[in-house]
Amino acid sequence: MIIEACVNSAVSAIEAQKGGADRVELCENLHDGGTTPSAGSIRFARKNLNISLFVMIRPRGGDFLYSEAEFNIMQEDIRVAKKTGADGVVFGILLPDGTVDVKRMNMLVKLARPMGITCHRAFDMAADPFRAMEDLIGTGIDRILTSGQQPSAIQGAGLIRDLILKSANRIIIMPGCGVKEHNAIQLIETTGAKEVHIHLDKQANSHMQFRQSSVYMGKPGQSEFDHPVADWERIKEFRLRIDGA
Repeated sequence: MIIEACVNSAVSAIEAQKGGADRVELCENLHDGGTTPSAGSIRFARKNLNISLFVMIRPRGGDFLYSEAEFNIMQEDIRVAKKTGADGVVFGILLPDGTVDVKRMNMLVKLARPMGITCHRAFDMAADPFRAMEDLIGTGIDRILTSGQQPSAIQGAGLIRDLILKSANRIIIMPGCGVKEHNAIQLIETTGAKEVHIHLDKQANSHMQFRQSSVYMGKPGQSEFDHPVADWERIKEFRLRIDGA
């Protein structure tokens, strides 16, 4: 079983490796579903990781219909990821009618190779998951990350199972979103998945002594004195449960 950990920073990537993850998906802005990390984050992660490093290629949060400027940014971010030694990249583009933008996906696939390629949960916003899967298989990418077009992979387990069966080993279907220590084995047994995507974190407390309480850098009421970081102990527990099943 391959365990991919979604992480919000290079530091979290190192923690995920410590916990026994096989691969990390390096992102920023997970509150927006993940966006492209900085070049510095990719370089630092690559320097300190022995496991596989995949980089999110997503210029913003929101939908997956991108302007020409945003598409150009995605191409440049793929070049940066390749130059900095990433093992793979993660991206997805849709057309206004909810179908896969095959033309642009093919362009990005050609640019990204020989790196590995995952289509992220843009897939879950597609109008027809089976058509989307066939379109993505046609582009030659390696895997699809999906929650089965539901709020969590547990809720979407039925569709994930059907996608895995329909794919007939032509592409990897990797369940993700809401996959935790207590439900992973059930999900794997239900779907037959060979890879899982997890996000297990904790809050790291600030060491600031002076704390300005009247100013917010983000949303009002959001604490400025703690931040999420991958929890290597939870990831280790997850690894042990999966390996012992």
